[in-house]
Amino acid sequence: MGEVIHIYHTNDLHSHFDHWPRIQSFLQNRKKWHQEHGESCFLFDIGDHADRWHPLTEATMGQENTRLLNETGIQAVTIGNNEGITFPHDGLDHLYDHRQFDVLVANLFKLDGNHPSWIKEHAIYETTTGIKVGVTGLTANYEHLYRLLGWKVIDPIETLKVQIAQLKDKCDIIVLLSHLGIHEDEMIGREFPDIDVVIGGHTHHILHEGKMVNNSLLTCAGKYGMYVGHIRLSFDNGKLLEKKAWLYSTNELPVVQDEKNIVKNLYRKGKAMLSQNVVSLNHPFMSKEEIAVLLCEATKEWCQADCALINEGLILEDFQSGILTKFELLKNCPHPINPCVVELTGSELKEVLIQSLDEKWKEMQIIGLGFRGKVMGKMIYSGIEVQKGPHSYQFFIDGVLLQPNVTYKIAIPDMFTFGRFFPSIFRAKNKHYFLPEFMRHLLEWKLGETEKQSVH
Repeated sequence: MGEVIHIYHTNDLHSHFDHWPRIQSFLQNRKKWHQEHGESCFLFDIGDHADRWHPLTEATMGQENTRLLNETGIQAVTIGNNEGITFPHDGLDHLYDHRQFDVLVANLFKLDGNHPSWIKEHAIYETTTGIKVGVTGLTANYEHLYRLLGWKVIDPIETLKVQIAQLKDKCDIIVLLSHLGIHEDEMIGREFPDIDVVIGGHTHHILHEGKMVNNSLLTCAGKYGMYVGHIRLSFDNGKLLEKKAWLYSTNELPVVQDEKNIVKNLYRKGKAMLSQNVVSLNHPFMSKEEIAVLLCEATKEWCQADCALINEGLILEDFQSGILTKFELLKNCPHPINPCVVELTGSELKEVLIQSLDEKWKEMQIIGLGFRGKVMGKMIYSGIEVQKGPHSYQFFIDGVLLQPNVTYKIAIPDMFTFGRFFPSIFRAKNKHYFLPEFMRHLLEWKLGETEKQSVH
C-alpha cells in the first residue's frame, strides 16, 4: 500500500514577521488539505524563530514567538543559537512553558547533566498507515557561551550517533532538525546513511530543490521567512521510494486579509510593552557618534578593562531630548551582541589599532555575527590615544605609551572575536565573554550613571 508523507519547514525567521501571516495561513491550509486527502503532514521549525531585535520578542522574552508557533500548528522545533545564547538562563528555561509542540534538542542539558523538562531528545511520529518517523534535533555547539549562561551543550555529531542507535530499529525513516549549518549537514549526509532527511538552518542557505548527499536529502529555506520548505516522501509497502523537496517563495503565497496591519500590530504591541522610561535626556540632542563614545566608555568601565574599542555602527540613530524608553534604546541598539574582554600583548594590540584606523570600516557592510545594523562604521576608542608621527603611529593606553611586551585587556563587542576583522583578536586565547548583557544594556547603565551625575 502506498503513502505520501508531507513535511513543511521554516527556519531562521529571526522575528521578521512580515511574511508570517501568509506562512501561517499557508501551513494551516496545507495541513488541513493533506489530512482531508488521507496524507500525513508534519510542520517543523528549525530554530532562530525568536530574535530580540524585535520589540515583541524582547518584551515577552520570546513568549509571543511560541504563541505564533502554537497558532500555526507546528509539531516540533529545535532551537537555534538565538534562542540558546541570546536569552538569559531563565528566559530560555521558560520560553516554551506554553508550547503545544515538541522541542527536540538532543545535545542541550542542564549543568547537572539532565535535560530540562521542556526538551525531548527525539520523538517518533506515526503516520496514517503506521509508518514510524523518528525525528531528532541538534543545535550549534557554542559550548563556552552556553556554559556562561548555565547550560551545557555537547558535540552534536557524537550525540547524533547515539540518537541513530536509539531510533534506527524503531523507525522506518529518520529526520534530523539541524541548526548546525550547511557544512555540518553535508558531512552528516556523507557519514550517516541512516539519516533520510536533514532539514537545515543556521547558515541561511537556500536549497530550492534540496540536495542529495549520498542517501540523505538536505533542505533549507534561507532566512527571514523568505521561503517555506516542502518535502514529499513517497512510500510503497512501507519502503521509502522517493524523496523530493522544493521551496515556496512567500512573496508568491496567497495574500492574507489585513496582513500588513497584523504585522504592524505585532510591532506596536511590543513597543507598548517597552514603554518604560530608561532615562531623561537633559541635553537637546546626542549624535550617533556621541552615543557610540558613551557606549565605548561604558564598555571599558563595565568590563574593567585597560581600554575599549567598538564600532560606531552599533548605534543606528541619534537620540532626541526628553524621555528615553526601553523601546527607543532597543531600536537604536538592537544587536544581540555581548561585551567581551580579550587579552593581547602590546604588539598584538598595536596591530589591531593600526587596522582600526583604516577608512574601510566606515562603509563596510556587515551581515551576521549578531549585528543588526547595516555598516560597521568607524572605530571608537576609550582609554586609547593615537598620535601620528612622520613615519608611524604611537598609541597611549590611559596616557602611557603602549609597551610591546605588556599584556593589555581590551573590551570589545563579541562580534570582533567571531569575525576575522582583526586577526590578533580572532586568534587570542584569553577571551572573557559577559553574558547575558547586551551592548544596549551597558548603554542603559551608562546613561543612568550620567543622569545621576548631572543631578548631583
